[in-house]
Amino acid sequence: MPINTSQLRLTIIRPVLQNLALWSQAAENLLMGTAAQESGLGTYVEQLGGGPARGIFQMEPATLNDCYVNFLDYRANLKAKIDAYLAPQPDKATQLATNNAYAAAMCRVRYMRVSAPLPDANDIAGLAAYWKQYYNTAGGKGETDEFVANYNRYVGNS
Repeated sequence: MPINTSQLRLTIIRPVLQNLALWSQAAENLLMGTAAQESGLGTYVEQLGGGPARGIFQMEPATLNDCYVNFLDYRANLKAKIDAYLAPQPDKATQLATNNAYAAAMCRVRYMRVSAPLPDANDIAGLAAYWKQYYNTAGGKGETDEFVANYNRYVGNS
């Protein structure tokens, strides 16, 4: 069963993005769409088929590590804000599945590493293309039409 759309948006994603000073309507919609596509809006917190991806945004531990080593380790203030979401246990990779605020912060970090501007907040096809190119990648199994369908199914006009 998916997470309630309004609650995910208003109690997790928006407050996290605002706290990190990384909020925009486009960023919020992109994270909502990413969660809709990657996990059925929280239906799955472990990658189907036994893969390594975790959480509502299905981030892999290797991607998490790369975000730290090649980005956050050079931005102490942002890293401190993100790490403030961490619980003492378990490890960071596990918290991608157990800590939705932390997972949202890391999803936004993954996208903010991209130099291309975010699409318009209401351009769902544009958000889908952005997700495909920069999150799922060309070699990923997901397709933009699936993203659009899942966005409409789980997020809609919320």
